[in-house]
Amino acid sequence: MNELLRPPSLPGTTQAAEGMLRRRFTVAEIESMVAKGIIAEEERIELIGGEVVPISPKGVRHEILRSELAFRMTRAAPPGTRVVAEAQFNLTEDTYLLPDILVYPATTKVPYVRGPSALLVEEIADTSLAYDLSAKASMYAAHGVREYWVINARTLATRVHRAPQGSEYSTVNEQAADADLVPEAVSELAIRLNDLDLG
Repeated sequence: MNELLRPPSLPGTTQAAEGMLRRRFTVAEIESMVAKGIIAEEERIELIGGEVVPISPKGVRHEILRSELAFRMTRAAPPGTRVVAEAQFNLTEDTYLLPDILVYPATTKVPYVRGPSALLVEEIADTSLAYDLSAKASMYAAHGVREYWVINARTLATRVHRAPQGSEYSTVNEQAADADLVPEAVSELAIRLNDLDLG
Protein backbone atom coordinates (compact mmCIF):
# COMPACT_ATOMS: atom_id res chain seq x y z
CA MET A 1 0.00 0.00 0.00
CA ASN A 2 2.87 2.35 0.78
CA GLU A 3 4.12 2.02 -2.82
CA LEU A 4 0.83 3.46 -4.07
CA LEU A 5 1.26 6.59 -1.97
CA ARG A 6 4.92 7.24 -2.77
CA PRO A 7 6.31 7.04 -6.30
CA PRO A 8 9.64 5.15 -6.40
CA SER A 9 11.43 8.22 -7.75
CA LEU A 10 10.43 10.40 -4.77
CA PRO A 11 12.99 10.34 -1.91
CA GLY A 12 11.70 9.38 1.54
CA THR A 13 13.36 12.28 3.32
CA THR A 14 13.58 16.04 2.93
CA GLN A 15 16.03 18.63 4.06
CA ALA A 16 14.16 21.79 4.91
CA ALA A 17 15.67 25.15 4.07
CA GLU A 18 17.27 26.81 7.09
CA GLY A 19 14.67 28.67 9.11
CA MET A 20 11.67 26.99 7.50
CA LEU A 21 9.03 25.58 9.82
CA ARG A 22 8.43 21.81 9.73
CA ARG A 23 5.25 20.05 10.73
CA ARG A 24 5.53 18.41 14.14
CA PHE A 25 4.07 14.91 14.45
CA THR A 26 2.97 13.17 17.63
CA VAL A 27 3.51 9.54 18.58
CA ALA A 28 -0.25 8.99 18.24
CA GLU A 29 -0.26 10.43 14.70
CA ILE A 30 2.62 8.20 13.61
CA GLU A 31 0.88 5.14 15.12
CA SER A 32 -2.30 6.09 13.25
CA MET A 33 -0.39 6.42 9.97
CA VAL A 34 1.14 2.97 10.49
CA ALA A 35 -2.31 1.51 11.24
CA LYS A 36 -3.68 3.02 8.01
CA GLY A 37 -0.74 1.82 5.90
CA ILE A 38 0.59 5.31 5.18
CA ILE A 39 3.83 4.31 6.88
CA ALA A 40 4.78 0.66 6.42
CA GLU A 41 4.99 -1.39 9.65
CA GLU A 42 8.48 -2.58 8.80
CA GLU A 43 9.75 0.94 8.09
CA ARG A 44 12.42 1.69 10.69
CA ILE A 45 11.92 5.20 12.02
CA GLU A 46 12.17 7.10 15.26
CA LEU A 47 10.27 10.27 16.18
CA ILE A 48 12.46 12.95 17.73
CA GLY A 49 10.88 16.20 18.82
CA GLY A 50 8.08 15.63 16.32
CA GLU A 51 10.39 14.94 13.37
CA VAL A 52 10.48 11.53 11.68
CA VAL A 53 14.06 10.21 11.55
CA PRO A 54 14.98 7.12 9.48
CA ILE A 55 17.18 4.57 11.27
CA SER A 56 20.35 3.30 9.64
CA PRO A 57 20.32 -0.34 8.53
CA LYS A 58 21.83 -2.75 11.06
CA GLY A 59 24.88 -4.82 10.17
CA VAL A 60 25.26 -8.55 10.74
CA ARG A 61 27.50 -8.16 13.82
CA HIS A 62 25.04 -5.68 15.34
CA GLU A 63 22.14 -8.10 14.89
CA ILE A 64 24.04 -11.07 16.32
CA LEU A 65 25.16 -9.02 19.33
CA ARG A 66 21.65 -7.65 19.99
CA SER A 67 20.13 -11.10 19.70
CA GLU A 68 22.67 -12.69 22.07
CA LEU A 69 22.33 -9.88 24.61
CA ALA A 70 18.53 -10.06 24.57
CA PHE A 71 18.60 -13.85 24.96
CA ARG A 72 21.09 -13.86 27.85
CA MET A 73 19.51 -10.94 29.69
CA THR A 74 15.97 -12.27 29.32
CA ARG A 75 17.03 -15.60 30.81
CA ALA A 76 18.81 -13.84 33.71
CA ALA A 77 16.01 -11.34 34.43
CA PRO A 78 14.63 -11.65 37.96
CA PRO A 79 10.87 -11.88 38.57
CA GLY A 80 9.31 -8.50 38.16
CA THR A 81 11.72 -7.37 35.42
CA ARG A 82 11.25 -7.40 31.65
CA VAL A 83 13.89 -7.26 28.91
CA VAL A 84 12.82 -6.43 25.34
CA ALA A 85 14.67 -5.75 22.11
CA GLU A 86 13.80 -2.84 19.83
CA ALA A 87 10.60 -1.90 21.63
CA GLN A 88 9.06 1.49 20.98
CA PHE A 89 10.20 3.62 23.94
CA ASN A 90 7.90 6.65 24.21
CA LEU A 91 9.74 9.48 25.95
CA THR A 92 7.15 12.21 25.35
CA GLU A 93 4.06 12.90 23.23
CA ASP A 94 6.30 13.70 20.25
CA THR A 95 9.38 11.54 20.82
CA TYR A 96 9.97 7.83 20.70
CA LEU A 97 13.14 5.83 20.17
CA LEU A 98 13.79 2.15 19.39
CA PRO A 99 16.62 1.16 21.74
CA ASP A 100 18.33 -2.14 21.06
CA ILE A 101 17.59 -3.33 24.60
CA LEU A 102 15.10 -1.88 27.10
CA VAL A 103 14.86 -3.16 30.68
CA TYR A 104 11.90 -2.09 32.79
CA PRO A 105 9.66 -3.18 35.71
CA ALA A 106 7.02 -5.78 34.81
CA THR A 107 4.41 -3.69 36.62
CA THR A 108 4.56 -1.23 33.71
CA LYS A 109 3.55 -2.40 30.24
CA VAL A 110 6.02 -1.42 27.53
CA PRO A 111 3.92 1.33 25.87
CA TYR A 112 3.77 3.13 29.22
CA VAL A 113 7.45 2.94 30.15
CA ARG A 114 8.92 6.45 30.37
CA GLY A 115 12.46 7.64 30.99
CA PRO A 116 12.54 7.48 34.81
CA SER A 117 10.85 4.06 34.91
CA ALA A 118 13.37 2.43 32.56
CA LEU A 119 15.92 0.40 34.52
CA LEU A 120 18.47 0.21 31.70
CA VAL A 121 18.65 1.27 28.05
CA GLU A 122 21.26 -0.18 25.67
CA GLU A 123 22.25 0.93 22.19
CA ILE A 124 24.58 -1.19 20.05
CA ALA A 125 26.55 1.12 17.80
CA ASP A 126 28.41 0.51 14.60
CA THR A 127 27.99 3.36 12.11
CA SER A 128 25.87 5.27 14.68
CA LEU A 129 28.51 5.39 17.45
CA ALA A 130 29.02 9.18 17.46
CA TYR A 131 25.25 9.81 17.36
CA ASP A 132 24.53 7.32 20.17
CA LEU A 133 27.25 8.84 22.37
CA SER A 134 26.15 12.43 21.86
CA ALA A 135 22.60 13.18 20.68
CA LYS A 136 20.99 10.01 22.03
CA ALA A 137 22.85 10.26 25.35
CA SER A 138 21.52 13.82 25.73
CA MET A 139 17.96 12.72 24.93
CA TYR A 140 18.04 9.83 27.37
CA ALA A 141 19.56 11.98 30.13
CA ALA A 142 17.06 14.79 29.56
CA HIS A 143 14.20 12.29 29.91
CA GLY A 144 15.54 10.79 33.15
CA VAL A 145 16.87 7.42 31.92
CA ARG A 146 18.96 6.37 34.93
CA GLU A 147 21.43 4.10 33.12
CA TYR A 148 22.40 4.06 29.45
CA TRP A 149 24.95 1.79 27.79
CA VAL A 150 26.47 2.33 24.36
CA ILE A 151 28.16 -0.85 23.12
CA ASN A 152 30.66 -0.56 20.28
CA ALA A 153 29.67 -3.45 17.98
CA ARG A 154 33.21 -3.80 16.64
CA THR A 155 35.33 -3.66 19.83
CA LEU A 156 32.66 -4.54 22.46
CA ALA A 157 33.88 -1.62 24.57
CA THR A 158 30.92 -0.15 26.45
CA ARG A 159 30.35 3.43 27.55
CA VAL A 160 28.27 3.30 30.73
CA HIS A 161 26.26 6.47 31.47
CA ARG A 162 24.69 6.95 34.91
CA ALA A 163 23.06 9.65 37.05
CA PRO A 164 21.30 11.97 34.57
CA GLN A 165 21.47 15.68 35.33
CA GLY A 166 19.73 17.89 32.81
CA SER A 167 20.76 16.74 29.35
CA GLU A 168 23.98 15.07 30.51
CA TYR A 169 25.08 12.14 32.64
CA SER A 170 27.22 12.99 35.64
CA THR A 171 29.03 9.64 35.47
CA VAL A 172 30.38 8.20 32.22
CA ASN A 173 32.86 5.30 32.23
CA GLU A 174 34.27 3.15 29.44
CA GLN A 175 34.45 -0.58 30.12
CA ALA A 176 36.50 -3.08 28.11
CA ALA A 177 34.97 -6.17 26.53
CA ASP A 178 36.27 -8.38 29.37
CA ALA A 179 34.76 -6.20 32.13
CA ASP A 180 31.77 -7.26 34.19
CA LEU A 181 28.94 -4.91 33.23
CA VAL A 182 26.54 -4.68 36.16
CA PRO A 183 23.36 -2.58 35.89
CA GLU A 184 22.83 -0.62 39.10
CA ALA A 185 19.07 -1.26 39.28
CA VAL A 186 19.17 -4.95 38.27
CA SER A 187 22.49 -6.55 39.24
CA GLU A 188 21.16 -9.97 38.17
CA LEU A 189 21.64 -8.83 34.56
CA ALA A 190 25.42 -8.55 34.93
CA ILE A 191 27.16 -9.64 31.76
CA ARG A 192 30.64 -9.88 30.25
CA LEU A 193 30.49 -9.20 26.52
CA ASN A 194 33.55 -11.36 25.81
CA ASP A 195 31.51 -14.36 27.02
CA LEU A 196 28.84 -13.99 24.33
CA ASP A 197 28.81 -16.40 21.40
CA LEU A 198 29.13 -14.01 18.47
CA GLY A 199 30.26 -16.65 15.97
